[in-house]
Amino acid sequence: MNKYEVVYIIDPAVEEEARKELIAKYNELITGNGGSVDKVEEWGKRRLAYAIDYKTEGYYVLVNFQAEAELPKELERNLQISESVIRYQVIRIEEKKVGIKPRAVRVAAPVAPVEAPAETPAAE
Repeated sequence: MNKYEVVYIIDPAVEEEARKELIAKYNELITGNGGSVDKVEEWGKRRLAYAIDYKTEGYYVLVNFQAEAELPKELERNLQISESVIRYQVIRIEEKKVGIKPRAVRVAAPVAPVEAPAETPAAE
């Protein structure tokens, strides 16, 4: 299973009850197709970077989930059909590989003590 995250923006005109049903619908879509929802974060109403369909605000939702490779296409298809969703983006999260060996510790070479120069007899 791959790890994914999806961020989608819901139209702020959608009422709270309908918004909760919409979020639950997408979570059920993930679990119904063999995936598992790890975390759902509702960021709330925020200002958009630019106006979309003359709207300047949107309700942001972030969902982290695990699923097979076919599920993101189905999720995107459902998000695109919905008139309540303004924008969405599904991203696959890459796992960090730890195959890099740690750097060897350098040992400083001992420094020979510097002797003070012997005093030379002064010419008389």
